[in-house]
Amino acid sequence: MTNPTFVVNDFESGISITTGARLVSEKASRRAFFGIVAMLFVVCTAVTTTWCNSMSATGEMPMPGGWTMSMAWMRMPGQTWAGATASFVGMWVVMMAAMMLPSFAPVMWRYSQSVRRTRGTYRARLTTLVGLGYFFVWTLFGLAVFPVGTAMATIEMEQPALARAVPIGAGLVVLIAGALQFTKWKANYLTSCRKASGRDSVLSAHPGAAWRLGLHFGLHCGLSCANLTAILLVVGVMDLRAMAAITTAISAERLAPAGEHVARAIGFVVAGAGLILISRATGLR
Repeated sequence: MTNPTFVVNDFESGISITTGARLVSEKASRRAFFGIVAMLFVVCTAVTTTWCNSMSATGEMPMPGGWTMSMAWMRMPGQTWAGATASFVGMWVVMMAAMMLPSFAPVMWRYSQSVRRTRGTYRARLTTLVGLGYFFVWTLFGLAVFPVGTAMATIEMEQPALARAVPIGAGLVVLIAGALQFTKWKANYLTSCRKASGRDSVLSAHPGAAWRLGLHFGLHCGLSCANLTAILLVVGVMDLRAMAAITTAISAERLAPAGEHVARAIGFVVAGAGLILISRATGLR
């Protein structure tokens, strides 16, 4: 006759071994996931830096009002508008990947955790679909931004009076961007983004659902940081310091424990920077 105590002990040992193996496997998956994300971040950052340096090497166009126009809004010699658009959007997506991966990686990991009962390769494909959906939205944003930027650049080159007002306009955009950090609109979208990084989500392990989830995350993320992204567009789309500052701000307000307070602190800093830019542009230093 089998001793019941031994049966219980064997059963508990089996559970302990299974749980331990699962934890080891999960830690390995986590290291692999964030290792891949880190590699993508480094590659995208390096490509973005190279692109910005190469564009800066071509020079910028001096404009009335004492500012310079970025060559990102210009066609290169012999380049078609379709080619210029494709070049800008491609670089835009790489740049956004470098800027958004720090805050979006936890979202993809939470999704991967939610569907961890699926097979390893299938789980990886689903997580990849979420990322592709997310950056597809940013691709659409880039397609919308480029024609607006080129149209504004053309008007500013043809209208010197308007070009002189650009520094003040840029300061106003930065000021408004800072003010928006205190609004309910910002708080709602920021809450949505922070919930996406939470632990309590139960998500569908289906390719269509993964794609739609990526689109949803991308839309809410884009709207949440639209005001901060606007700063990049008016301060300088090739300004590496602006990219680093905005990346830090977006990551902090989404991932910090007290994200709402961080968002307000960022609002004070940004609004102050806007006032300084306006003051400089109007000669009231």
